[in-house]
Amino acid sequence: MDTVLRIEGLHKSFKTGFIPKRKKILDGISLEVKGGEIFGYLGPNGAGKTTTLKCVLGLIFPDKGKIEIFGQSNLSMKAKEKIGFLPENPYFYDYLSANEFLSFYSDLTLAKKEEKKTQIETLLKLVGLEHAASLQLRKFSRGMLQRIGLAQALINDPSLIFLDEPLGGLDPLGRKEIRDVIVRLKGEGKTVFLSSHILQDIEMICDRVAILVEGQIINQGPLQDLISEKVKVTEITISGIGPEDLRDLGEHYSAQGGRILLKVFEEEKITEVLHMIQTKNGKVHSLTPRTETLEDLFVGAVKQK
Repeated sequence: MDTVLRIEGLHKSFKTGFIPKRKKILDGISLEVKGGEIFGYLGPNGAGKTTTLKCVLGLIFPDKGKIEIFGQSNLSMKAKEKIGFLPENPYFYDYLSANEFLSFYSDLTLAKKEEKKTQIETLLKLVGLEHAASLQLRKFSRGMLQRIGLAQALINDPSLIFLDEPLGGLDPLGRKEIRDVIVRLKGEGKTVFLSSHILQDIEMICDRVAILVEGQIINQGPLQDLISEKVKVTEITISGIGPEDLRDLGEHYSAQGGRILLKVFEEEKITEVLHMIQTKNGKVHSLTPRTETLEDLFVGAVKQK
């Protein structure tokens, strides 16, 4: 796959305080994003994720470093023509309807009038808002505003889409709807740069990730390479056995609703536990191996920093 975004040695600092002192926000960021992938840019609040995006988009200028989009300078018009952007806190004029809002942004792209209506209908359908085409944005829910913002980011049919915390503040249904749209964009061959601190969503849809802590990337690569496949703990849900029968095993367990959740940390002990359950005429309801998660990796990386 071709590289669509390359960042090399990016530094950025700002002057802060009454007596200005320079505070370093980005400290030598380097990464590459390949075409057709969903790239997760992960970090806690204040790590520098939005600052990175603003530098890439040319909204602010780095102190040092190189940024290329599709092999060209990120400031070139040819590069900008191929990108879309949804900021973390977008502002929309409340009294425009969804149709009017997208029509305004379509005009900015100099789209042909005969194509505009079809384009807007297609985007509203993509983000699941065709039923709200005539509804004013002030009557939209937070999830609907995120989806119309995503439609705006796609109005110029970009090849590379930057999304800054698109899942923040959404309920589980709203997050799923946005995730589905992002996965659909990948299916169409587009590249998505997803900046977020929501670990579960990053883990569910991203091909590769970079973890940013205090302005530095401390880990990056394909998820399957970063996360260990080794089983950390095996969870066994059982019933028909009293807690006193488990004490000799020295494992962690908790009882709720007539069932016991037993956590076995040593794989070689699983056979022993299952044999004991069988001899006591107990019942096994589930056996679930738990491997390392992105949350484990992230928390470990932050603690090491």
